[in-house]
Amino acid sequence: MRYMTKKITAFFISLAILVNLGLMVSHGKPDWPSDTGIMAEAGIVIDADSGTVLFGQKIHVSFPPASITKLLTALVVAEHCSMDEIVIFSHDAIYDVESGSGNKLALEEGDQISVEDCLHLLLLLSSNQCANALAEHVAGSREAFVEMMNQKIAEIGCSESHFANPSGLNDENQYVSAYDMAFIAAEAFRNETVLRVSSTRRYRVGSTINNPEGANISMEHRILMAENSGSEFYCEGALAGKTGYTSIAGNTLVTYARRGDRNLISVILRGSQPQYYIDGKTILNFGFASFKNESIENQETFMREREEVEIEGTAYPMSRLRLDEAVVTLPADAEFADAERTLRTELPAGHPEGAVAMLEYTYNERKIGSAYIYDTELEAELAARTTGEAEETTGDINDGEVETGDQNIPDPEESGQEENRNVLSSGKGNFGLNSGQVLSMAAVLACAAAAGAVAFLIVRRKRQERLQREIRRERRRQRLSEIGCNEEEFEELLRRRMENSQNGKRDGKDGKN
Repeated sequence: MRYMTKKITAFFISLAILVNLGLMVSHGKPDWPSDTGIMAEAGIVIDADSGTVLFGQKIHVSFPPASITKLLTALVVAEHCSMDEIVIFSHDAIYDVESGSGNKLALEEGDQISVEDCLHLLLLLSSNQCANALAEHVAGSREAFVEMMNQKIAEIGCSESHFANPSGLNDENQYVSAYDMAFIAAEAFRNETVLRVSSTRRYRVGSTINNPEGANISMEHRILMAENSGSEFYCEGALAGKTGYTSIAGNTLVTYARRGDRNLISVILRGSQPQYYIDGKTILNFGFASFKNESIENQETFMREREEVEIEGTAYPMSRLRLDEAVVTLPADAEFADAERTLRTELPAGHPEGAVAMLEYTYNERKIGSAYIYDTELEAELAARTTGEAEETTGDINDGEVETGDQNIPDPEESGQEENRNVLSSGKGNFGLNSGQVLSMAAVLACAAAAGAVAFLIVRRKRQERLQREIRRERRRQRLSEIGCNEEEFEELLRRRMENSQNGKRDGKDGKN
């Protein structure tokens, strides 16, 4: 009997252990989804809102990019040009290209095409001639434009890539990693002009020398052109992208897709035709099906758990702070509480104005998002300061000339309007004035109003550009941290690469086949 009692007791103890183990397993975090793959040599899919890498294969290995380079070219152009500017095609823009690279619209030296049309030719037809002409138009030379391209990717935080031309044609000094290219694409698609052009399926280009009646062109990206689920290339929500191919790079592809409030970007490097389209579609579908985004602001309890928080020696009441609107990306069956949260009170140089701290989130040591904490009083002070700067600038501009591109708004004295200004100051208003005087007064008032409006726009644009630079610097810092590289090491690496590139040019090594 005693023996049986011991056996029963042992059985129930074992059962209890098994039940507890089962509970532990059931309450553990879900694994990071990994049930996908690609045939291409390298590829990645990221969540464009959180910056989370959902899937990657050889993402930190550099490869030739081919014509997906043109997304960066378009971004630099869009940031420095208006769409109605006219680009004049030089002899070099047309003929200084790699043999066999093509000229699909038979562009010719002396063609005069708007920036708008050039960008469509660049991104839809992958025109190398347009890449050259746009570079010369923006920077004066392709070499100077390439410096702008490399400066831009440095701002984004790319340390595994370098560009040597605006077209993507073969060059030993032109290479990207899938990781860098995903974030270059994300930055490009944040630009409204680049997104609009790269999502255009069909477009009509204006008159050229060899096409005096204009020409209709279509997007080459087969995922974007697949309009129904009957196509093997159809991908729900596919919105924009760029293809590429050279003999050395193989097939390359960038695809941006949106479903609901989620935005994903896939990059394929050194793929093959037509498999690289299937690869891009596969990892996009994987990203949408296997992950979800959660609002940090709605889910985070940090701001509600305490009355104040000490940041760099200053005690901030929670009523004075606000959390940035941002998201984290989690496995579809995970919960927000499964993410690990870290409060960073030492912010890097270049953080957004008004930010005093940051919450960073990881999931099993993977970075899945972050959100800045802002001091609302500091933000109000900065806003008031900006308003004051706008008013001061308006006053300065009204005292002299306003430069707005190629147009100037003149001072009344310098344009022969002194008499009208004296009439305005006489206190008579419109009474006793003839129609010519009234019109002159209206012209002066219109000039003043225009000057004020221009001044306000200038200050607002400068502030927006400054904020964008700060955001890009922070993104760069985060991505450098992910690959174990600090900013000093990155700057030194970039300097060496630029020196090597310049030395190669002096030695006559252009790297083209």
